[in-house]
Amino acid sequence: MTIRNRLTWLFVGVVAFILLGVLTTAFLLQADYSRREFRQRLRDRAEVAAYIFLEKDELRSSAFQEFQKRYQRTLTEEIIQLYDAKGEVRFVREDARLEVPPDVLARIKEGHEEYFEDGPREAVGIFYRDNQGQYVVVAGAENQYGNARLRYLATILVTIFVLSLLLIYGAGRLFAGRALAPIAALNDQMDSISAHDLHRRVAENLSGRERDELSRLAHTFNRLLDRLESSFDGQRAFVRNASHELRTPLAASIGEAQLALAREREPAAYRAALHALLTDLTQLNALLNHLLELAQAETPLPEHDTRIRVDELLAEACAAIDPAQRPRLHLHTGRLPAEPEQLELTGNRALLSRALINLLENALKYSEPKPVAVDLEYEPGGVRLRIEDQGIGIAEADMSQVFQPFFRAGNARPVAGHGVGLPLARKIIEQHGGALELASQLGQGTTVLVRLPTA
Repeated sequence: MTIRNRLTWLFVGVVAFILLGVLTTAFLLQADYSRREFRQRLRDRAEVAAYIFLEKDELRSSAFQEFQKRYQRTLTEEIIQLYDAKGEVRFVREDARLEVPPDVLARIKEGHEEYFEDGPREAVGIFYRDNQGQYVVVAGAENQYGNARLRYLATILVTIFVLSLLLIYGAGRLFAGRALAPIAALNDQMDSISAHDLHRRVAENLSGRERDELSRLAHTFNRLLDRLESSFDGQRAFVRNASHELRTPLAASIGEAQLALAREREPAAYRAALHALLTDLTQLNALLNHLLELAQAETPLPEHDTRIRVDELLAEACAAIDPAQRPRLHLHTGRLPAEPEQLELTGNRALLSRALINLLENALKYSEPKPVAVDLEYEPGGVRLRIEDQGIGIAEADMSQVFQPFFRAGNARPVAGHGVGLPLARKIIEQHGGALELASQLGQGTTVLVRLPTA
């Protein structure tokens, strides 16, 4: 069932329930009023009958005739009975008799006014005192007029209810259609966007209001498209650059092998070819390892990670650097906490070590033979690591792309590398709740600032 139909039937159901309650209440109130009115008329008839029968001997003839004219109109199937103190019937207006239950008659004699039913008739019994004695007067009749009026009212109310349901259904469908029209338009726009045109966006003011739920939905979807477009662009760049980086060592390896096999050569020439082939395969192996590390960095951290001291992790990363390059690292420690536990963080030791090694190797590689300054300092809630080199730097135009895997700035291409170390380090640090910031000036060097939260 469509949302429009669900909204329509929900609207019809709610309004029908309310309308049914209102009409039922009105009918019950009218039925109660009709019943009380008829009972009051029965009581009046009982009093009049008692007065006529018991007091007519004390009235003047003209007064008695006027009384009879005033009340000569009887109710439908009316029966009036009068009992004396002994319970004997003294007066019956019609041939038919009312069957008065003994317990009801007993309560009437005690002075109570009692209402009861005898078949289709409603009846009332009252206690009447006269100078001639004490009497019980019972009057009963069928409320045909009241019942007919209630049946007519019920017919009208049922007709109104049915016609109202039809009107409510039509209004509900119209209301739901207009309410969902912007959503239908938004759905059409969303359906027309594919992976080939992620630059398109949906309109955010289809409902004519700036801050309603539909505008927020369109805005959220546009933000999703922004992220998807960025992700697709990054993926295309990754595939393009990775393909280029993979093709280069493979093509070089194939070329070296073909050249070595083209004709008979001296053993020294074969050794030279195998050495070149080994160099290319080593480069290819390093590239594949970087790809695996990128895939590992995308994997969520396990629930139970180890506790790592940042100063020890930094010392391990420095020890992993090529011994020939190690003297160029100038390590400084600033303000550190008194308790070593304040330098601990929770995470994956291997991944964090790889991130720091990548940052140190990049700084050494692009600033050779100049030194690299490494500063570690504690700050409230975490540690700050600053790695500053005096190398070739990064052009401002390339700063927005340096974190894309396999991207290499123009001035960095003469230096051996694959463009994976910096993006990999950033992913690992962000996965551990940290942040990596980069500042650089072309020809003057690069500063990497890493912030990691401690446990």
